[in-house]
Amino acid sequence: MPHVCNRARRLILDGLDPVERDGHLAMEPLPSGADAADHALLGIDRHGRPIFAALHGHPAMSPNATPASRGIVDIVPAEEVAIYGAARSLIHWHARHGFCSVCGAPTRAVKAGWSRHCDACGADHFPRTDPVVIMLAEHRGRVLVGRQHSWAQGRYSALAGFVEPGETIEEAVARELFEEAGVRVRDVRYLMSQPWPFPSSLMIACIAQADDDALTLDETEIEAAFWVDADGVRAALADEDGAPFQAPPPMAVAWHLLDRWLAGVAPSPASA
Repeated sequence: MPHVCNRARRLILDGLDPVERDGHLAMEPLPSGADAADHALLGIDRHGRPIFAALHGHPAMSPNATPASRGIVDIVPAEEVAIYGAARSLIHWHARHGFCSVCGAPTRAVKAGWSRHCDACGADHFPRTDPVVIMLAEHRGRVLVGRQHSWAQGRYSALAGFVEPGETIEEAVARELFEEAGVRVRDVRYLMSQPWPFPSSLMIACIAQADDDALTLDETEIEAAFWVDADGVRAALADEDGAPFQAPPPMAVAWHLLDRWLAGVAPSPASA
């Protein structure tokens, strides 16, 4: 490792879960004999110290979110959540790409852990990010929410799906809403985005106008869906008794998508 190692720190993980100490991600000094090929550089902290993540020695490699990985957003600062997300995605990617997809030979980590190189054929491989549209269809003061079969009872959220090759974001929004719910939309507008490191998606949040409210569900993808008005969305986001559905958690961009829509169509009584 370079001479900065005496100042460098390494992120401590429990499998792929974060470890928290005193409201911050747990760190440890990077061992003096650490091999650069076994680590990824996550960035430089405000004190000028490099932060690394070990790329090996993480037995729990499931890409799915866990209570610990979800809960860290309520404990540590936002910039540390981003550090953890980058580490989680990189570790999972390296674990699955030890061999070249071109020729099948072993690859090695290069460029501070942000690439893998194949010495056999010279191919370079880079971490992938999968774009996902997540969207609300709006029709006459109501928005469409749906649920997957595997979700907890009562949980509903915005519909979502991967962007296909050759598609624009707008086309993906329209296709997914029609495929999953039979809803045709127009006037797609972008609101915000969120990295989702389970394992490596970028959630692209949008709102679109529906031509009508008739639903034809693809029941292999969506168990149920319904249109909900502003009062119902407000009750769900506030987790009120009797709310028409259980909202996604505030760490998810879907929660903020619902909140932004609500603020636009129906300001809260306190701000009215």
